[in-house]
Amino acid sequence: MRFAMSEVNGGRVAPLTARNLAKTFVGGDGRELTILQGVDFELEAGGAVAITGVSGAGKSTLLHLLGALDRPTGGEVFLGGRSVAGLDDVELAGVRNRDIGFVFQFHHLLREFTALENVMMPALIGGATMRVASDRARALLTDVGLAERASHKPRQLSGGEQQRVAVARALVNDPVVLLADEPSGNLDSETSSQLHDLLFDLRERRALSLVVVTHNPDLAGRADRVLVLSAGGLHPTTAV
Repeated sequence: MRFAMSEVNGGRVAPLTARNLAKTFVGGDGRELTILQGVDFELEAGGAVAITGVSGAGKSTLLHLLGALDRPTGGEVFLGGRSVAGLDDVELAGVRNRDIGFVFQFHHLLREFTALENVMMPALIGGATMRVASDRARALLTDVGLAERASHKPRQLSGGEQQRVAVARALVNDPVVLLADEPSGNLDSETSSQLHDLLFDLRERRALSLVVVTHNPDLAGRADRVLVLSAGGLHPTTAV
């Protein structure tokens, strides 16, 4: 059973919400360092939100909390209106596999596997049969313009192609939310623009809800809302 899908598809509940999030780390000297404090966030169904801010502000930390990759020091994250706070590590792993797609600055493809096999991997982990996983992966590679590159390994693909494979992999389990952390940060300007086009085209065609952390003004400008993370909190802005 999916964690959030039924409620979100009904349009009644925001797919991703955070209330009063806080994150504190303890440094090597034993002192506490507060990165996030009192962060509230809501992503509407089908919406796209860009989060910007200076390096070190805590943007990736926030995205990791929203994606259940890390646990907050305080506050709660809700998927489809349901808190993930009470889930154990195995249950959280299931949520990440089924309900959330991740795209990072570095594609993190498995070098020994082909593009097709890389995209299939989350589906297989989630319990899909080889045939179902393969069919889903081939369809997504077609969606991202890489149908002819399915049998290529990462070293045989350009940087932009590798990131497209990573996008396909993030979508193979039909997630409710796609989280992208500097997805074009390692690409040249032309390839970045092509990736941005792809992300927002997929968002439209697949009714995705999208959160993107970025320094890129072009990518941020395509979102419905732009929020700036500073002094541990999120602040709305009309300009990047």
